[in-house]
Amino acid sequence: MKELRSILARLRQPAAFPAALATLARVRGSSYRRPGARLLLTADGARTGAISGGCLEDDVLVRAAAVAAGGAAQAVTYDTTAENDLVWGVGLGCHGVVDVVVERLTTDNLGWATVVREAFDQQRDAALAIVFQADMRYLLGTHAALSGNGPLWTKEKATAYEPGLQQALKEKRSHCARLETLAGRPWVFFEYVSRPNILIIFGAGDDAQPLCRMAADLGFSVKVVDSRPMYATKKRFPDAEAVFVAKADELSRGIPDAERTACVVMTHHYVHDLPYLGWAFRQAKVPYIGLLGPRQRAEKILGDLAAGGLEITPAMRSRLRAPVGLDVGATTPESVALAVLAEIQAVLAGRDGRPLREREGAIHGE
Repeated sequence: MKELRSILARLRQPAAFPAALATLARVRGSSYRRPGARLLLTADGARTGAISGGCLEDDVLVRAAAVAAGGAAQAVTYDTTAENDLVWGVGLGCHGVVDVVVERLTTDNLGWATVVREAFDQQRDAALAIVFQADMRYLLGTHAALSGNGPLWTKEKATAYEPGLQQALKEKRSHCARLETLAGRPWVFFEYVSRPNILIIFGAGDDAQPLCRMAADLGFSVKVVDSRPMYATKKRFPDAEAVFVAKADELSRGIPDAERTACVVMTHHYVHDLPYLGWAFRQAKVPYIGLLGPRQRAEKILGDLAAGGLEITPAMRSRLRAPVGLDVGATTPESVALAVLAEIQAVLAGRDGRPLREREGAIHGE
């Protein structure tokens, strides 16, 4: 998610054009990156994003430079399944086949970027259609498939796009489909672009700074809340989307995007942790609530909340992570932030945080 947001930000700059965008559209077998990964090459030679672990970038950049200079869009397939794995003169180790489309971007063909940017600003999801195989080359590349007003497509594409797009929207995940009714019978990757997840950090102490910074690096929309104005400042948390000086009873009663939100309470002060935790518990759809500190302290806070009239249900306890974070031997603010974010990532992704070597089946699921 952060990669796409960084690319969108880069495309706001007039000096970036003409540019070329490479998009990983399909993976068969294993690959370091998943469909939707992007690499942007701008007019000044700067690059944003990546489509692999570094093994394909050299070839893709050569193609991107030619496309940006005025060449037609290119569709390329990289096959790394050879037993000796010496494709491009290096050992790739991926054992997969990936399809990439490279398209030219100018200020006149960024409708898809505008649609996604507006969706993010309005806390909405979006959908893109990336055509990566087609006999008619003008179809290759990225197209906006959904906006706040419904599907976006030309009359020519409507019949072909709708089945694949509707499946992607229904399942809320990306979907690759071959379109039989569009000229050239192309392959299209429908990308379900979900709005960013949200992390609310209650507590603006020094140890909250790496948590905020690392969460922003992961693409979270981070909000920091503290009742102490000397701590809760934008200067101390430049990566936060918003910083609030507020007590728990001064916060709004509900979170619009609660199901995408994680809350971490870490003020280090019992009298502040208690009301913030109570506020988080009242957000019934928040799937993750973390509390910093030992288990005994957490139980005391829960007891005091119950004594104050808040019924602590089994469902609430199931959402509470106290002590917060995975057991990775964290001892510093940075390593604690790593442990917390790893647990949040696992919970929001529906995973259990076990080592990958113990996972049965594909690493990335279906």
